[in-house]
Amino acid sequence: MIVRMVTILLAFIVVLPAQAEWMLDGNNSSLKFVSTKKNSVSEVHHFSSMTGTISDDGKATVVIDLSSVETNIPIRNERMQTMLFNVAEFAKATITTVVDMSQLNNRQIGGVYSVVNDLTLVLHGVQKTYAAKLTVMRLTENKIAIVSTDPVIVQASDFGLEASIEKLREVAGLPSIATSVPITFIMVYNQK
Repeated sequence: MIVRMVTILLAFIVVLPAQAEWMLDGNNSSLKFVSTKKNSVSEVHHFSSMTGTISDDGKATVVIDLSSVETNIPIRNERMQTMLFNVAEFAKATITTVVDMSQLNNRQIGGVYSVVNDLTLVLHGVQKTYAAKLTVMRLTENKIAIVSTDPVIVQASDFGLEASIEKLREVAGLPSIATSVPITFIMVYNQK
């Protein structure tokens, strides 16, 4: 009887880590995008607040707080929040993809695999899927990173944001603002 109980307890101990959820490490993760104005002046911006998980079936999710956009110019942050992202109505954007957990489980610490995967972005209530080149790395036993190997190019027209970009252009007195935006990211997840 005691041997049977010990065997059952050991089985639970072995199973629990595999069922533990992966949580986004917001302090070590980043999502950056490049805006281009006047046809040749490009600047890198980022979001400072994101959350996310990877479920047991490998669905990786990142939820971006759009009000956390950081352009290093306060008035531009405010204009992007109100005029472009309309955070009063659309406070969050969501990115999802799938991580092959069996590939990860077979990797040593420092192991890497690359894949072209669907990456789905939901922004302004519109969903668009892109083919994304991703690199997945096992950093430690309980830490992984998902990195965009190449930038993902997001078109403003995919989300009906052309008019919003035009308003930003007018307010800033610029001759042009590009409507395609390269996005890069590194998402670090810790297993809990």
